[in-house]
Amino acid sequence: MHFISEELEDYAALHSENEPELLAALNRETHQKVLQPRMLSGHFQGRILSMIAKLVNPQHILEIGTFTGYATLSLAEGLRKDGTLDTIDNNEELYDFQKKYFDKSQWNAQIIQHLGNALEIIPTLNKKFDLVFIDADKENYPNYFKMIVPLMNKGGIILSDNVLWSGKVLEPVKANDKSTKVLLEYNLLLKEDPRVETVLLPIRDGLTVSRVI
Repeated sequence: MHFISEELEDYAALHSENEPELLAALNRETHQKVLQPRMLSGHFQGRILSMIAKLVNPQHILEIGTFTGYATLSLAEGLRKDGTLDTIDNNEELYDFQKKYFDKSQWNAQIIQHLGNALEIIPTLNKKFDLVFIDADKENYPNYFKMIVPLMNKGGIILSDNVLWSGKVLEPVKANDKSTKVLLEYNLLLKEDPRVETVLLPIRDGLTVSRVI
């Protein structure tokens, strides 16, 4: 679902920063070789993630859901020189694809790939995070959030993707549609949790920015 017209989306992208060459190549190869390429953050959202990361200037970033690494590299643009970015995904088939592009980037020594269950991996990281991007299985969004908040530095930012879920959050929920049901609960959780202040942006499929108080 387009929440504004495609023409306006194109205009917004055209008048934002250009897509870096490495990310453009990653974008093309994802569309050529990977199933469900629409899961890619893409040019406009990638520039938004980059801008937020640069404003936060994080020491440590956590990304839950790597896909082909587009958002990873966008977020890495804001890392401090001695910072780290831990990115977690459970799709073994995409690991080498991700690594190829990470190795080509200037952040190759700072990006740490993890393969497996994020709920098991996160407690082993032993870090306090300044920026987190949640873009994985929707049914675990509340679990990720509850695990992450105590690991955040004060003032840290939690970004949650796909929170409008193609507009399904406004429609009657079908009995077998667990993802929409959980996202509705998650959006309410972010709004009401006193540990964060939240704004939901109607960017692409919905992007929530939550600041840890």
